[in-house]
Amino acid sequence: MSKTVEFFFDLGSPATYLAYTQLPKICAQTDSQLIYIPMLLGGVFKATGNASPAMIPTKGRYMFQDLDRYAQRYGVPLKFNPHFPINTLMLMRATTGMQLRHPERFQAFIDCLFNALWVEGRSLDDPATVAAVLTQNGFDPNEVMALTADEEVKAALKDNTEKAVQRGVFGAPSMFVDNQLFFGQDRLDFVLEALS
Repeated sequence: MSKTVEFFFDLGSPATYLAYTQLPKICAQTDSQLIYIPMLLGGVFKATGNASPAMIPTKGRYMFQDLDRYAQRYGVPLKFNPHFPINTLMLMRATTGMQLRHPERFQAFIDCLFNALWVEGRSLDDPATVAAVLTQNGFDPNEVMALTADEEVKAALKDNTEKAVQRGVFGAPSMFVDNQLFFGQDRLDFVLEALS
């Protein structure tokens, strides 16, 4: 039976965006299954006492230079989002809702949001911008926003976040192979090794 990568992610993390660009290739290469698990990074930070490296100015500057190096290595576009950090509660509820209610459109949904955030540098804190991005990508903003108010969707995101913390997750991206945690997009070589 092929191995799996459980990918705990939040759209608002640029390192997660880079991991998202690489994990499908890694899984295809190793005949492994990629399991996307949306979580709320703010909730993880609160539960673990962690914070974004961007909150420390010198570390934040370095982090974005380093992420840029990796983007060049991977051959993928990355633009520092001028609106960072972004409150992703609504986005992650919408993402969880799409995964639960419209799994056939889930991949296209996260593709358009990751692209809007980390290639186009759009302000997805702003409901009008979110609506425009969704409309441009063939999604009905009203239908998507309705998902964010769905109690089952809210509970699923909360549950994913709590389970992540229980398993030792303290940031994003976090990946599990055989219950072994790998944190950060700069640990993808170890993920590949674990799958090989």
